Amino acid sequence: MYTLEKLQELDAQDPLARYRDEFELADGLIYLDGNSLGPLPKRTKERVIKGIDVEWGTDLITSWNKHGWMNKPHDLGDMIAPIVGADKGTIKVGDSTSVNVFKSVAAALKIAKSGRSIVLSDTANFPTDLYMIQGLQELIGKENCELKVVDETEVEANLTEEIAVLLLNEVNFRTGRKYDMHAITQQAQAKGIIVIWDLCHSAGAFPVDLKGTNTDFAIGCGYKYLNGGPGAPAFIYVADRHKDAVIQPLSGWHGHKSPFEFSTEYVPSDTQTRFVVGTPPVLSLLALEAGLEIWQDVDMQQLREKSLNLTDAFIELVETRCAEYGFTLATPRERAQRGSQVSFAHKDGYPIMQALIADKVIGDFRAPNLLRFGFTPLYTSYQDVWDAVERLHVIMADKKYDKPEYRVKAAVT
Repeated sequence: MYTLEKLQELDAQDPLARYRDEFELADGLIYLDGNSLGPLPKRTKERVIKGIDVEWGTDLITSWNKHGWMNKPHDLGDMIAPIVGADKGTIKVGDSTSVNVFKSVAAALKIAKSGRSIVLSDTANFPTDLYMIQGLQELIGKENCELKVVDETEVEANLTEEIAVLLLNEVNFRTGRKYDMHAITQQAQAKGIIVIWDLCHSAGAFPVDLKGTNTDFAIGCGYKYLNGGPGAPAFIYVADRHKDAVIQPLSGWHGHKSPFEFSTEYVPSDTQTRFVVGTPPVLSLLALEAGLEIWQDVDMQQLREKSLNLTDAFIELVETRCAEYGFTLATPRERAQRGSQVSFAHKDGYPIMQALIADKVIGDFRAPNLLRFGFTPLYTSYQDVWDAVERLHVIMADKKYDKPEYRVKAAVT
């Protein structure tokens, strides 16, 4: 049972507690939305200001060489690699998650087994992934790309020899349910299926092992657990065994084998660099780089253990302290099936979340009725869990959420 004393004891013993001071977090604020936007690392301001004042402001175009601007998509990829269990050189940073979905699915279809065109996904997938496949289907025709969507409980039963590509989010963005990446990948590849994992709710949340699971492609974002800032560049992973065979549909000049020869004929790089497209967004990459620096000595096993303890405690405390208020757990209780977030369903989920935010407990809402809470072990304390549930209890007991202004839906929920 999680008591206040036990949680305070866990904080006193926490090997990750030192990372909390890396972030700009106001006193009294409990930030449980790092699975949507990571907070600002303190070092980011200085890094971006240097990029503006010195690199851009003084050194100008010489900074492409002098300050390594040209290599940022590759250098940052190598910083992300150990976080997701990949070899250096296999990850490139740039574009958005949506664009990288398009690139990876199109490339995977070109190397899929002859006669196959079906891309299998699930109804729990983040919608942009499905939209990009639908757009590709419209562009090249259903005979070359056909989206098939099934319930997440039916994915394994649909891994048949008619499927070309499998694209899944490792973690359900609504419920926090986590797939068994290793088992699903093995089962799919045994049927000759190319596997793509979306790691937007995985990278930085818990250990990922792209190489060990033999994953073919992966994509992920830089603005959630990696703390790269709003709209931070995303990343794409391509297994070494595919780098010479894949055809990248967005053949931009930075993916060319020799971009500064300015040839009129596209010749792709002989490495994963062919998945880089246009000129790197340097200022955004500098912000992401600052966030990634924090991760370079993080013990991922300690991260996972703390994440599970935090989410265990939150589930237990909500279900005991707020038992009478109609919350239903939407997140798996089984630890192995859980990412680093907890979602509870409630008919008044939206106004309750607005009341929590007003009381400095920041989570978010996902339609139709889910209150979503992300637990980021680098800066979330065990005391935060206790205090968040206490504030929720008061809000429910006093019906503080029952105000007209809390029921007005904002553009971003």
